[in-house]
Amino acid sequence: MLTCSDSADSPEVYAAERGRPGAAGRGASGASRGALAGGIRYAPIPGAARRQSGRIRAVNRRFATVGLIGKQGDPGVAGTAAGLRAFLEDRGRRVLVDRGLAGSTDPGAEREREELVRACDLVVVIGGDGTLLGAARSLAGHDVPLVGVNLGRLGFLVDISPREVTERIGEILAGRYVEEQRFLLRMEVQRNGRAAMESDALNDVILHKGCVARMIEFDARVDGRDLYTQRSDGLIVATPTGSTAYALSGGGPILHPSLEAIVLVPICPHTLSNRPIVVPASSEVRIAVRDGHPPPAQVTCDGQVGVELQPGDEVVIRRRPHPVRLLHTERHDYFDLLRAKLGWAHNPERR
Repeated sequence: MLTCSDSADSPEVYAAERGRPGAAGRGASGASRGALAGGIRYAPIPGAARRQSGRIRAVNRRFATVGLIGKQGDPGVAGTAAGLRAFLEDRGRRVLVDRGLAGSTDPGAEREREELVRACDLVVVIGGDGTLLGAARSLAGHDVPLVGVNLGRLGFLVDISPREVTERIGEILAGRYVEEQRFLLRMEVQRNGRAAMESDALNDVILHKGCVARMIEFDARVDGRDLYTQRSDGLIVATPTGSTAYALSGGGPILHPSLEAIVLVPICPHTLSNRPIVVPASSEVRIAVRDGHPPPAQVTCDGQVGVELQPGDEVVIRRRPHPVRLLHTERHDYFDLLRAKLGWAHNPERR
């Protein structure tokens, strides 16, 4: 996790880098500055100074152009989006709006999603976690940070309350924020030796049986080695981000977002010894549904993009090379989030 502040007390800043060649050992005290801290590599850049391990000070980053993305067709988004847009424009920011955002009254500011992502320095997502998942897939590879305003229910990813949106976005504009990099999965359906369908997933890639109440049988391989042949309702392949979604309901573990790992969680396996397993994020997972085991299986990404598999198809899942950048306010704490969202802070009354 990377923390930025709007003040600086020396001519150097330490930028978090993950394995970038030549990142280690630059400048004075290179051995310590190039060392890994929580899986993040630090390298000095002119401008500010390191404050403490895993946290940095940086000069104020001016997000000159801000994009707004909201849940399509949701009238509840309009009021929050209008107020936020006025707030941003009052502070000299150019605001672009995702085309189709409910309540948008300025066609001149509307952009298609791809154009908006290319033009913005920051994207604010207004809605629930599902809205942010769709936005994250759009932003993957563009190196544009995003921040979420929660109009949904749980809000593991969109953690700013609508009541505090102007205050918290103001803090981010001033450079007072923490940044996380979350990796995505790349799913490819291979058919007759060619890619029939590709999609990204921030949460999970799920093989499932569709709408018929009957198990499917499939083979799973990790890095070319047999894992198992399984009869079940399907298999969840989740990132640490997705470990608190469907995978959690399936009995999988919660993976801290900083972990470089993927979890495979069976869905209602017939053999009870089939348990979730955690593998390195660098792993390649291949899944092939066995012939003669109807109903037709399906594969979905983040529960939003899906395709029905044909006999002989193979699903290949790898880590996507470009992560998505999530910004939070400085008060963000992952364990506080778990306690609040999962009810761990509840203290039952004594009887």
